Amino acid sequence: MTPAVHLQQVQNIKTMFSGLKTEINKVIVGQDDVIDQILVAIMCDANALLESYPGLGKTLMVKTLADIMDLKFSRIQSTPDLMPSDITGTYVLEEKKGEKQFTFQQGPLFANIVLADEINRATPKTQSALLEAMQEKQVTVGNNTFKLDMPFFVLATQNPIDQEGTYPLPEAQTDRFMLKIKVDYPNEKDELEIIDRYASEEKFPNVRKFLAKDSLLNLQKYCRQVPISDDLKKKIVTLVNKTRTNKDLIEYGASPRASLGLVLASKAYALINGRTYVSLDDVKKMAYPVLRHRIILSFKAEREGRTSDDAISMLLEKL
Repeated sequence: MTPAVHLQQVQNIKTMFSGLKTEINKVIVGQDDVIDQILVAIMCDANALLESYPGLGKTLMVKTLADIMDLKFSRIQSTPDLMPSDITGTYVLEEKKGEKQFTFQQGPLFANIVLADEINRATPKTQSALLEAMQEKQVTVGNNTFKLDMPFFVLATQNPIDQEGTYPLPEAQTDRFMLKIKVDYPNEKDELEIIDRYASEEKFPNVRKFLAKDSLLNLQKYCRQVPISDDLKKKIVTLVNKTRTNKDLIEYGASPRASLGLVLASKAYALINGRTYVSLDDVKKMAYPVLRHRIILSFKAEREGRTSDDAISMLLEKL
């Protein structure tokens, strides 16, 4: 493939994503960074954890993305009494031609985009049922294993303030999510736009399908081909290594999975924004969602009121 063709292909991809974002913005006001990061997770064939306060449109955002990409969408409302079989599916007894037989009835996990709402309200047993689907792209019920339809992503949400009656995700489980995306409140201008748009109309705008399933699978493969220099790879490994050695700031650092995730996320972010290679700015931009849930701050850092993002900023400055 010649550089000119390669450049043209990347420009076409950028144009496509610009159109896709225009469709999303018919429904969602603002939240451009959040949308970019969700698209990065999808391009990397990875799962993402969305953290925000209630009422910021997370469900609507994910549902709209699924509609635009022509992907099957399902939503799981996590509650303490939710059982693993409620999400994976179960065998039911049916009568066919006078004979009774067990038939597998698929659960909500059998979709392309699964929104696990308030995942920390589900019990650890149910949370773990998601792990096999997230990691292995399959579901095991009884002695049978069922492959999930590709592409498959879990986008889970959690509320950072309401912790009563919840089961916090263990570090080993949060590490399965490539990105932890923080959804913040809109600014005043965007909030006024939301009121103007939805206080008078009950119907949400129709969006057109912009990306076929097969095209998305091809884009995921193409994303991995975006070049990244050896120098940048070394910087990424150095950054992740510093999360393990800087004990004054971070008690427990990130695993090599974070290094791999940061390289892939940087490639996807560069491609979405129409660049033919990964830059240091791409790495810095994606370092926050890739690392913030993979580090545990030291007691000293917590006593000083620092956050995970503060720690990442300090490490990036030294980089």
